[in-house]
Amino acid sequence: MIRGLYTGASGMMAQMHRMDALSNNLANVDVTGYKKDTSISKAFPEMLIRRMSDDGLYKFPFGSIDTAPVVGTLGVGVEYNETFTNFTQGALKQTENPFDLALDGKGFFSVSVNGKERYTRNGTFLLNDKGTLVTKDGHPVLGQNGEISIKKNNFVIDEKGNVYQNAAFSEDPERLVSMQENEWEDLEMVDTLKVVDFVRDRYIKKEGNSFWKSTYESGEAYQIELGSETKVIQGFLEGSNVNPVTEMVKMIEINRAYEANQKVIQSQDSLTGRLFNDILRA
Repeated sequence: MIRGLYTGASGMMAQMHRMDALSNNLANVDVTGYKKDTSISKAFPEMLIRRMSDDGLYKFPFGSIDTAPVVGTLGVGVEYNETFTNFTQGALKQTENPFDLALDGKGFFSVSVNGKERYTRNGTFLLNDKGTLVTKDGHPVLGQNGEISIKKNNFVIDEKGNVYQNAAFSEDPERLVSMQENEWEDLEMVDTLKVVDFVRDRYIKKEGNSFWKSTYESGEAYQIELGSETKVIQGFLEGSNVNPVTEMVKMIEINRAYEANQKVIQSQDSLTGRLFNDILRA
């Protein structure tokens, strides 16, 4: 086995995984609530190198010692370990659309997707023809009592996720925006948004369309209390936490690292060719 070829190849594979994660981040830079991924690699155990010309064991009554002097250690490459998701809070952008919701803090909105509960940070919601609060793909947003039914221009959501409505405000939607908290007592409470979190959120799995699902490693989702560490902000959306400038710099770094590993393989191949064609032939 020619060790240098495998070491260079493993380095190229590691850079490919990094590029895949980075490309996905750039493709989703404008997706609401998107969380960037980072490819993690780990090194194989290093090998201890000794000088071959000084081999042999020195034996004495209680055992033996290796007399070959240590030259140093040799790295033998890396391997892909996992794709880690960074859950850093994205910037909140004001939209003034009452159906747009953002979470300021940890947690996920709960959504019913084909009868299964899924989770998202994308608060771009709509009202369907049945008066149910849904995602842009038509999946119902869940409250503590199930699907949330409201009417257009007559609802407001506070920082604790409580959904209030009053039919008298349908003709004057601006009044809802300017209301003080002490006036909310006159509103009818419909439900409370179901916002959840996980014991080990690093293990939840992306499912596409901004949805996540729980896994055995993450544990089941549990409902969190809103209003203190996590707040619901109406009329705002959370942007992705991807910095395109940083990602472009990383892309240049990855390309250079990939080319460096290519040159390692080319050099190893060239030296091997000289060994067989020049030295052994002579």
